[in-house]
Amino acid sequence: MSSEVFMLDRETMGTLCREYLHNNFIDPETSERLGVKRGLRNPDGTGVLAGLTNVCDVVGYQRGPGGEVVPVPGRLIYRGIDINDIVKEAYENDRFVFEEVIWLLLFGSLPTQNELAGFCKLLEKHRELPDGFAEDMIMKAPSPNVMNKMARSVLAMYSYDDNADDQSLENILNQSINLIAELPTIMVSAYQVKRRAYDRKSMYFHLPVPGQSTAEHILRTYRPDKRFTHAEAKLLDMCLLVHADHGGGNNSTFTTRVLSSSGTDTYSAIAAAIGALKGPKHGGANLAVMRQLEQMLRNIEDPSDDEQVRDYLRKVLRKQAGDGTGLIYGMGHAVYTVSDPRAQILRERARPIAYEKGFQEEYELLCAVERLAPGVFAEVKGSSKPVCANVDLYSGLIYRMLGISEDLFTPLFAIARVPGWCAHRLEEVVFANRIIRPAYKYLGVSQEYKSIEDRT
Repeated sequence: MSSEVFMLDRETMGTLCREYLHNNFIDPETSERLGVKRGLRNPDGTGVLAGLTNVCDVVGYQRGPGGEVVPVPGRLIYRGIDINDIVKEAYENDRFVFEEVIWLLLFGSLPTQNELAGFCKLLEKHRELPDGFAEDMIMKAPSPNVMNKMARSVLAMYSYDDNADDQSLENILNQSINLIAELPTIMVSAYQVKRRAYDRKSMYFHLPVPGQSTAEHILRTYRPDKRFTHAEAKLLDMCLLVHADHGGGNNSTFTTRVLSSSGTDTYSAIAAAIGALKGPKHGGANLAVMRQLEQMLRNIEDPSDDEQVRDYLRKVLRKQAGDGTGLIYGMGHAVYTVSDPRAQILRERARPIAYEKGFQEEYELLCAVERLAPGVFAEVKGSSKPVCANVDLYSGLIYRMLGISEDLFTPLFAIARVPGWCAHRLEEVVFANRIIRPAYKYLGVSQEYKSIEDRT
C-alpha cells in the first residue's frame, strides 16, 4: 500500500500547523529563569544525578575544590575494569573479547575459562531465530530502516515467549541472553530483506555455524561469500567492545531504565532503547561523520596540508561549509573533555587495515580533524573549553573499510549496546524498584471553557 494514503493534503496540514503554532510556544530562556535543567543537564553541562549503578563508569572530568569541572583524560570502566585492559588482553593473547564483556556487564565479574566457554556455546545455540520468525516477522514486512525492523522484531519476540511478562531475575536474564544472541541474526536478516524489497538487489541468508564469535558471526552471515579475515573480525570485535555500555545516563540506556521502572516487559524496554538509539543525536552520528568526510575530500585540494584542513574546519564552524549546522561531527562529547578512550582505541586499531585496504587518505584526514579541530574551536568560538574526538569520528570509517553498508552503521551500535541495556534493566528491576517520574513546570495560561456555539 502506498504511504501517500496516510498523508493529509498540504493545505490541510498547513492549516493544522498554523493552529498549533498559534497556541503553543515555550521560550528557552524561561527554563533558565525557573531553574529547569533542560535535557537533564546541569548549568556546567554535566548530567543531573538520577540514579546509582554498578555497571559502568564514564570518566571525563573531576570536581575541583569549589565544585568546578576539571577536565581529565577520559576513561570507560566496565564493572571496575578499564576497557584499555580488556583491549590489551584481546591483542596480546589474540582473543575475541565481546562475549567476555557481555558476561562482565551482566554478572559483574570476569568469567572463568569454563564459564566463558559455556556462555559462548549458549549464545551460539540461540543465534538461530524461532521457527517461522524470519519468514513471518521480517520477510513479510520489510522496512527501509533496519533499526525500525529490529525494534519491531524485538516486540514480536514477546509473542514467542510463554513467560514474557515474568519480572523474576531468572526470567529477565533468560530473555536478555536470548536477545543478545538473536539480534545480530535479526539485523542481518532485516538488512537482506531491505536490499531485496527497496534496493532491488539479491538477498543472502546464511545459517549460523558453531565456534564463532559475535563479530565473526556478523561478518559471515552479512557477506555473500561468507568470507572474512581474522584481522577484520578482530576490528569489528573492538567496535562491539567499545560500544557495549556507556553508563546509565545516555539516552538509550536511560530509556531502558525509564521503561523498566514502570514494570513493563523486557521486549518493550529494549525495543524502546533501539528507538532512542536510532535518533541522529544519539546513534546516527557516525553517518554524519562519513558525510562530512566525503565533503572534505571533495572540497580540500590537498587533505594532507594541515592549513587547508584547518581553513575548511573554520568554514564549517562559521556555517560556510559542511551541512550548514556549524557542527564538526565526531568532535565533542557530553562527558569526555580531554579524550574519549573509545576514539583512541579505534584510531589505533583501525590504522593497519586502513593502510592495507587503501583508505589511507580518509584515515589520515580524520586524524587531522582530531588533531586540528580543538584549536579551531578555540579560535572561532573564543572558548577555552577542551574539545576532543568522540568514538563516532572513527567507527563509520571502520565499518566502511569492512565493506559494511551504511544501513547497518547504527544497527551495529545497537547490537553492541544490548548487553549494557540488559545489565541496566536488571539493576533497575531488581534494586531500584521505583517508577521514574520527573516533574515538568506548567506554563499554560488560564482560559474559560466556551460552548461550541460561542467559539470563533
